[in-house]
This record gives sequence, structure tokens and C-alpha cells, in this order.
Amino acid sequence: MSSVIPGRFAAKMEEPFAVFIIGMRINKLWAVHKWLPVAKAMPRMLKELTADPELGMLHVEPIRYRRGFATIQYWKSFDHLEHYATKVATHTDAWRDFNRAIGEDGSVGIWHETYAVQPNAFEAVYGNMPRFGLAAAGDHVKADGAYNKARGRMSV
Repeated sequence: MSSVIPGRFAAKMEEPFAVFIIGMRINKLWAVHKWLPVAKAMPRMLKELTADPELGMLHVEPIRYRRGFATIQYWKSFDHLEHYATKVATHTDAWRDFNRAIGEDGSVGIWHETYAVQPNAFEAVYGNMPRFGLAAAGDHVKADGAYNKARGRMSV
């Protein structure tokens, strides 16, 4: 576990980037043979993405919720994300396997949201937190001066 960094910090990203939120929902709890392979596919991809920075993922935060799991991923660009999704076998094989095993049978839900973010079009603040989220993907800076207020963070 990361150490708590006392104080108030902000995230700084000077280049465009992409935020990708992806998850699965277990719709039929008893269909373990359906949802377990889906749940196991993401760690394989994250291991590959973490091991090879050239693929473009900057950072990932896992999320667990009532009936599923998700990750918030920060990418160098939408192009990097799209390349991984359409050209890298680890993902294309997992997608093919999902469609063959699950398709539209309703046992497992999958979802994602993608945001292309320009510099000066976001703000984030962290108080007494370990380096987290966007601040772990980019620069972690003291939240003072221009970074003190939300509007200021949107303009630096």
C-alpha cells in the first residue's frame, strides 16, 4: 500500500490523455463458469499493459462494486487505447472469447466509458492521500498558487 502524503496536492498533465473506465457486472451469480473467465481476462491484460509502457497505459485504479469489478485507466492517448483494443492479441483474443462464451445471453454484463481529455480541461485535488488516480498517471504537485482552487487547476 502506498504511503499517505500529508497535505493538499493536484494532478498535472501537460499533454492530451484518455481516461478509460471499464467493468463487468455479474448478472447471474450462479453462472460462475460464465463470469469467472471474464473476471480473469482483465488481470492478464493489466499485467501486459503495466509491463510495457510503450502500449500507452499510464496508470490503473481498480474498483469493486456490488455485482462487479472495474478499472479506471489513464492512457497517453485515445490512439494508444484504440491500438491496444484492436491490434493486440491479448485483448482481441479476450474479446473473441467473450463473444463466443457469453455473447448476448445476459449472464455477464460488460461496459466501458472513454474520455479524451485536453490540457486545461480537467482538475483534480487530493488531500492527505497516497499518490492516486490522475496524480499517479501524471505529475503530483502541491495544490498551491494556481493549483489552489478548482478554476485555477483548470487553467494551468
